[in-house]
Amino acid sequence: MTELSPPPLLLRSAEAGVLTLTLNRPAARNALSMGLMAALIEALRAAAADASVHVVVLAGAGPAFSAGHDLKELRADPRRETYQATFARCAELMKAIVRLPKPVIAKVQGIATAAGCQLVASCDLAIASTAARFATPGVNIGLFCSTPMVALSRNVGRKAAMGMLLTGEMIDAEQAVRIGLVNRAVAPEALDTTMAALAEGMAAKSPLVLAIGKEAFYRQAELDLDAAYAYAAEVMTTNMLAADAAEGIDAFLEKRPPNWRGC
Repeated sequence: MTELSPPPLLLRSAEAGVLTLTLNRPAARNALSMGLMAALIEALRAAAADASVHVVVLAGAGPAFSAGHDLKELRADPRRETYQATFARCAELMKAIVRLPKPVIAKVQGIATAAGCQLVASCDLAIASTAARFATPGVNIGLFCSTPMVALSRNVGRKAAMGMLLTGEMIDAEQAVRIGLVNRAVAPEALDTTMAALAEGMAAKSPLVLAIGKEAFYRQAELDLDAAYAYAAEVMTTNMLAADAAEGIDAFLEKRPPNWRGC
């Protein structure tokens, strides 16, 4: 009898300029194993080079979005080198999301905990089902969520971030919206249509402008006020010289749809 090959760790589908990457370890609640993180990094690199991809959606197969790091994998080889390699790859993944010159949206249908919550926080936008739950529960098992803290603390206020990190308690999707971890919470049956409308609407915009805007947002956030305005003014000047800016403004004035060239 022919032995069946294991299912892929990551599923890919593309439509209307939107690439959906689905974490595919449902039995392990989509835990971020070394293999899954490597597959995600590779897929993001490919998306960066693919002109047909304008927006990336991260989703999870099964009832969970992601339960975080694969603790069984971590405990199977309890050496400093193993832990360093794991957290370095995790950091590489999160930075790849932030630095991808295309918007990345988390589609959260279930729990997102620890590094899974970090994954949500690292995305540019997040839409969640009202059935979703979020937590950084490492404190409950003797492992403070230090690396998830980096993304979490850059997305929500300090009190909210510390509350999640120090208590390890779950918060629901509505609270995640209130603290700024998630953009919108919708009924489970509306998640697919809401995500499609958002992603496809963004994918219809100038890919050049999306890339300019995303890079500028993260860069200016790390600058002081004077430097941020100087940087942003230069970005807008360069943007105004782009063909897509001229086309977009002319189309607006002429009351017609724009024809983006991506330059």
